[in-house]
Amino acid sequence: QVQLVESGGGLVQAGGSLSLSCEASDRSFSTFAMGWFRQAPGKERDFVAGITWHGDSWYYSDSVEARFTISRDNAKNTVYLQIISLKPEDTAVYYCASGTSKAVLRTGPQYWGQGTQVTVSS
Repeated sequence: QVQLVESGGGLVQAGGSLSLSCEASDRSFSTFAMGWFRQAPGKERDFVAGITWHGDSWYYSDSVEARFTISRDNAKNTVYLQIISLKPEDTAVYYCASGTSKAVLRTGPQYWGQGTQVTVSS
């Protein structure tokens, strides 16, 4: 029912920054909570950050929060992920996801985007 489309990925040198975008096809209960996950080659898909319709946000850890900022523009049905001081270990496919609650987003998102590749060179 809900389609999520990510954009903004690319090749960036270490220390640089970029901003990812995720646009939802429409506004629904399934997009109450939206967020970002990432998956590096050969590794598990990890949660990065989430945000509710009302703007409550949370991150995987304090270290993540120091370099990653999640935000959303409800008028545009779009969620953003700003990343600074990029490191080679940030290289991964970044996926947008949504769910009806924080718990759903964290444990089993209802919808996923196709992903956008972020590659950080050393």
